[in-house]
Amino acid sequence: MEQYCQLYKYNHCFYMIKRESISYFSTEFLDEELDADHLSWLDINGLSDKEAIIQLCTKLKIEKISIENIYIQHRRPKIEEYPTYLYFSILLARGSQEGSEYFEEDQITFFLGKDYLITMQTRMNQYFDHVRERIEKAKGKIRSQNSDFLLYRCMEGILDNYYSILDEVIGVTDQLEIRLHKQEDKVILREIEAQKRKLIQLRVIARPLRDITEQISNSEGSLIKPDNYRYFNNLSNHSKNLIEEIDGQIQILDGLANFYYAAQGQRMNEIMKTLTIVSAIFIPLTFIAGLYGMNFENMPEIKMKNAYFTVLGIMASIGITLFVYFLRRGWIKRSDYTDE
Repeated sequence: MEQYCQLYKYNHCFYMIKRESISYFSTEFLDEELDADHLSWLDINGLSDKEAIIQLCTKLKIEKISIENIYIQHRRPKIEEYPTYLYFSILLARGSQEGSEYFEEDQITFFLGKDYLITMQTRMNQYFDHVRERIEKAKGKIRSQNSDFLLYRCMEGILDNYYSILDEVIGVTDQLEIRLHKQEDKVILREIEAQKRKLIQLRVIARPLRDITEQISNSEGSLIKPDNYRYFNNLSNHSKNLIEEIDGQIQILDGLANFYYAAQGQRMNEIMKTLTIVSAIFIPLTFIAGLYGMNFENMPEIKMKNAYFTVLGIMASIGITLFVYFLRRGWIKRSDYTDE
């Protein structure tokens, strides 16, 4: 797995990008790259060099328990606030491979300090591309803000990741709905259940972001400027909306599954109705055929010259009469027997 570190160092009139190994930053980040005149964002991709990461965190006076938690996957939202830094981890969802019923998961760990933000990811990704673009092109006010605003932008990228994953599921759901109205296939039902499992997984992954943004919005630490609480509160509201949308999509998939079962039940009812009508028509005909098939010698109708054709005519009349009767009663629809 590729492992590298990328440093963005900037202020309102300057920025630079440096890409080096984790071993370089473990020794040089505090002394050479970190200063009060610039904001430093160190994005670490790949956590295999554990010794270097421990060395970096130790130099930044990060507590041992926080370092240990980097390598533990968390689902419970948890923020650790210390006098000099703030720590938490968030899970992300990656698009699932074809045939897979679950999303792949990544974990991103954040260390927020006064003049720095460190993000640690298990693999290279594009979650923060829009943040890098804002820094490089000086879009908005990111270059004039502190590390807490950079944290907000990174968390916004994570929220966008959740929405992009949700949009993929919505697209698949729309196609399933179209297919469901055209054909009845057990494969569709399995695909509906697979998308439902993905949404439930996404809800579990996304829920901590809502709780963490709420905790940040209600925190009283010195690392978050009072003017920036509104941004995290806005993230919290969008996270709640995301969870509501996920729940709504789950209900839609439940509806599609119910529609599938209802269509199957309706189809079975139509089959049973058709069989019942056919049986009702042929029961009297079967009775007549059975009656004259008993071969008794003293049955006077058998010796009639046109008895065979007479019985056939009676049977045909009974069949046609019953069919017309069922048709007028609405038990047989004309559309069932025409292409219109």
